[in-house]
Amino acid sequence: MPAHTVSPAGAPTWFDLFSSDPDRAAEFYRGVVGWEVDRHRSDEFGGYVTFTHGGHRVAGMMRNDGTTGTPDGWTVHLAVDDAKATTEAVVAAGGMVVVEPLQVGDLGTMAVVVGAGGAVGMWQHGAHTGFEVDSEAGAPTWFELHAADYAGSLAFYRAAFGWDEVRTLSDTDEFRYGQVVIEGNDVAGVMDGARYLPEGVPGVWRVYIGVDDVDAAVAKAVELGGEVREEPVDTPFGRLAEVADPTGAVLKLSSVRGA
Repeated sequence: MPAHTVSPAGAPTWFDLFSSDPDRAAEFYRGVVGWEVDRHRSDEFGGYVTFTHGGHRVAGMMRNDGTTGTPDGWTVHLAVDDAKATTEAVVAAGGMVVVEPLQVGDLGTMAVVVGAGGAVGMWQHGAHTGFEVDSEAGAPTWFELHAADYAGSLAFYRAAFGWDEVRTLSDTDEFRYGQVVIEGNDVAGVMDGARYLPEGVPGVWRVYIGVDDVDAAVAKAVELGGEVREEPVDTPFGRLAEVADPTGAVLKLSSVRGA
């Protein structure tokens, strides 16, 4: 089982679901990617629960009560060494702080910001050091920012989150893609979404979750009330698909090595 070491600053370290129907979401993700729900300390933190796989922490979920007007969806959180200093860097880079740095008990400190490329969270580790496994079935395999302003998003993340090295894989209008490199490791991708993102949407983060059988997982997603957004397809990076859960939150599914 690939254990995940603590993410370095600037790399994805956590992701959580904002869901208007947590019980249905729990059933959906249990069936599609094999997650269980850990409610330990949920009363202490406003009903926030943790998705686990094989007893290991993977992701989080909180109820969307509709008061914010925000649709259901996933938020990716990048690791930071100092949440307050990072929110100041976000503002200096032209972004906006949506949720000011908030200490979450002994677990860590969170904040949410908006900049070029849309919304993103941040997490300053305390006792909670992010997801505990990766690159296997039931765990994240990749994180990807789809940005309407590709160059502007890279500049923003460089200034705010220290993305100083981005390896260009392709640089054409048809397909523009870079990989973020931190401490010598590829930690996330950035895709130019100018051609396909809806008007007025600056960008969106997508999370890829590994499954043993992409086609079976897609069929299970439909059975449990989800929707196929992109049919399974073989790529140089494995077999991939995109589904939406019953309330519209979007997730990528990917094959894993040996599956």
